[in-house]
Amino acid sequence: MATENLSPALHAPASSRPYAKAKPGYGKRCAPDQRPPRNDDFALLPERERYIAGYVDRLPDGAAMDIKSLAKNLPLYGQMAVAGALKALGVAGHLRHVRCLAGGGDQIRWVTRTFWSRTAHDNEWWDAFLTAEGSGSAPEAVAIASAAVASASSAEAETPSPSLSPSPSGSLAPSTAPPESAPAAPADLAVPQQRTPESAQEQHSPAYLALAQLGRSEPRLTLSATDCAVLEGLAGAWLARGVNTDYLTHALTSGLPDRVDTPVGFIRRRLVDKIPPRLPAAPTPSAPGIHGRRLMVECTECGAPGRPEALPDGLCLPCRTPAPEIDSDTAPNSALGEPLAERDIRALVGNLRDLLRVD
Repeated sequence: MATENLSPALHAPASSRPYAKAKPGYGKRCAPDQRPPRNDDFALLPERERYIAGYVDRLPDGAAMDIKSLAKNLPLYGQMAVAGALKALGVAGHLRHVRCLAGGGDQIRWVTRTFWSRTAHDNEWWDAFLTAEGSGSAPEAVAIASAAVASASSAEAETPSPSLSPSPSGSLAPSTAPPESAPAAPADLAVPQQRTPESAQEQHSPAYLALAQLGRSEPRLTLSATDCAVLEGLAGAWLARGVNTDYLTHALTSGLPDRVDTPVGFIRRRLVDKIPPRLPAAPTPSAPGIHGRRLMVECTECGAPGRPEALPDGLCLPCRTPAPEIDSDTAPNSALGEPLAERDIRALVGNLRDLLRVD
């Protein structure tokens, strides 16, 4: 019996064929929302694109997606053909080249990845996906949330259920009686109210505690509880400007005179005169990159980076705009308007030197 051939194109190499593996962080990344593989996934594409798409679809995540590596493992096509096929697959909605930040701390670097989708998507879907990928709201957050839900459900499943006891009618009913090991307390037995000591109820600020400790480190600056409460606001202004209690204690106890008649007045004067300046807030360090973006799409043709919405079909504006056709018969070959074959090369070079000569 004759078997109908649904795809006249050549079959892509098997997945067991050796492939080039990209560096850690680079290479192929599978996009979500893909249907299961079928024999007619790329039936609408031309023969070359169908062959290369079948090979790329079988590559695992992390495989090299640069033109040289693909052309080395595809014997039927060279680098120019592979580059043209990748551009066509990007226009068809199967792939996008992106440049994103990877790593952490001082090891942040830009890496190039290729997001591949067996199912073709339009520009709106790619823009939404890449924007969410760049903002960090991605499938990792969904996976963490689902894992938390699963752990919560498993913990709930491990909770022991109430025991069943036979009811008077003979059926099993959940037992609501308390266990024998925990007898109920008599209702008339009143539990006396526990009183908290007064020292535990008092909660003082760090400024108050620092002032109270001055007398123990320097007897000449011994303060009473009333004095600490009066000076607490001035000492709190120091801590509000970013200094700690050790800095405050050192500033108040250094360079003391031989005799301090009124410690409260002396400390008040120092708190007012030696208050530290208010430092400006440190700017939040932003991640390196263009405008702090963590993901930018690269043009499939020339590699120019940009926002996802600025590169529809994965192409920048110059690569999407066709070059104007020039009529070789009517267009002049130079400013002189003479054909190239009829020019005097030496005279032309001499004229160029005269134009470039600085007076």
